[in-house]
Amino acid sequence: MATYVYVAAQDDNKVSIFTMDEASGALTLVGEEPVSGGPSLLAISPDRQTLYAGHREVPEITSHRINQQTGELTTTGSVTPPGQPAYLSTDRTGRYLLSSYYADGRAAVHPLGNDGSVGGAATAVVDTDSGAHAMLTDRSNRFAYVPHIAKQQDNVLEPPKNIPGPNIIYQFRFDASSGSLTPNDPPTLAQGDDIGPRHFTFHPSLDVVYFSNEQGCSVSSYTIDGEGRLTPLETVSTLPAGVTERNTCSQIQFAPDGSLLFVPNRGHNSIASFTVDGEGRLTPADHAATEAVPSAFSLDPSGRYVFAAGSATGQLASYSVNADTGAMTPLGTYAVGERPMWVLTTTLGD
Repeated sequence: MATYVYVAAQDDNKVSIFTMDEASGALTLVGEEPVSGGPSLLAISPDRQTLYAGHREVPEITSHRINQQTGELTTTGSVTPPGQPAYLSTDRTGRYLLSSYYADGRAAVHPLGNDGSVGGAATAVVDTDSGAHAMLTDRSNRFAYVPHIAKQQDNVLEPPKNIPGPNIIYQFRFDASSGSLTPNDPPTLAQGDDIGPRHFTFHPSLDVVYFSNEQGCSVSSYTIDGEGRLTPLETVSTLPAGVTERNTCSQIQFAPDGSLLFVPNRGHNSIASFTVDGEGRLTPADHAATEAVPSAFSLDPSGRYVFAAGSATGQLASYSVNADTGAMTPLGTYAVGERPMWVLTTTLGD
C-alpha cells in the first residue's frame, strides 16, 4: 500500500496528487488533475475507491474513481446540489453523500451508486441557517450534526465585518436505510460567547465529539448520549497564552488512535496540537508555525505526519509528529497552486 496526498487548489482549478515516503514524510508530485469550477472541498468513500469534489464557482458535486496504483482520478458522475457546497462527507456505510451549504443555509443528503458515483436526486434537503459549515454522522451512523459559525464572511485578511451568524449546532437523526434527516429533540444547541462552531470530528472510540470554533479560537467537546443529544464537556483555547492578534480556527482532526488532536489557527498561522486523555479531555501540547491562513490540513493515515496548506501562499507545509508529546517538527514545503482549500490523505492499493 502507498500513501497519497490530494490538494485542491480552488483558483487554479486543479487537484495536485502527491505520493508520500513512509520513512521520511517527503512528498513527490505524481500528477495534477484539472477540475473545473473552483474545487474547494474533497471527501473520500470508506472503501477509498472514490473521491468527491465540491465546486465553488459553479455549484456542483462530482465523483472521481481513484486508480489504486497511480492515484489518478477519472470522473464518474456529477450532481447539481441545492446551493454552493461548503462541506462533503459520506455516511459510515458509503451509501450516501452528506453536504452543508454556508451561503444557502441548508444541509442535504444524496444517494451514491454501487460504484460510489454521485448523480441521484437528494434524499433529503433541510433548511437550517446561514453559515452551515460542516456535516458528519456519528460513529453509530444514526445522528448527524451541522455547526453554524458566529460571524459571516469573517476573513482574517480583512478588517472584521461583524456580520452576525447563528452560532448554533443543528442536531439531526439520520436514517441510513432511506437517507432521510429529521430534527432531533432538541433540534438545536445554542452556543455562548460567539464561539462559532465550524468543523468537527468524533473521537475514534469514545462517544465524544469535538468542534473547532472559528470565532472562539478554541475547541469545544461534547458527550453524545444514546439519543444523539450533545452535552458540553469542555472548551480549550487553540492559541498560546497572551495572543491577542486577529485569528480564526479552521479544520480539526484526530490522530488515528485518538491520543492527539490538531487544529490550525488562521491569523496566528500555526497548528495547535493537544494530548487527549482516557476520558477525552484535552491538554495543549504544541504550536507549530505554518503557512499564512492555513484553511486546510490533514494527517497521514499513520498519524506520523501533518500537511497544512496556506490559502494565502499556495504552499503546503509538512511536519513530523511526536506520537507521545504532540510536538511537530517542520520538514519542508511544496507548491500546490493558488488558494489551496482542501488537503486529503489516504492509503491506496491492496
